[in-house]
Amino acid sequence: MKKLLMIFIALLPLSGMANTLNNNNPNQPGYNPSQQRLQTQMQTRQTQQQNKLRMDQQQQTQQMQRRMQEQRNSTQQRVLQSQPGSNTPPPVYQNNTQ
Repeated sequence: MKKLLMIFIALLPLSGMANTLNNNNPNQPGYNPSQQRLQTQMQTRQTQQQNKLRMDQQQQTQQMQRRMQEQRNSTQQRVLQSQPGSNTPPPVYQNNTQ
């Protein structure tokens, strides 16, 4: 038990140093402006990547919706043309949603 207490006491100053290393407050000792700048750049980059991913997903969804609409229109046209007595197919209206 005494040995465990000695280890704890020995490690206690290290935890205080860790707090000063992670300090982003300019009024505190251990403030590192380059670390703050790097952290801001990383957050900005992450936000940009998330926005790009969101836009890519929207574009993929729109492309898939257009393809599905084209397939529905094509299938509808084939069905109408295959019915007996259908010389001219009725017009097919496309739904342009973007």
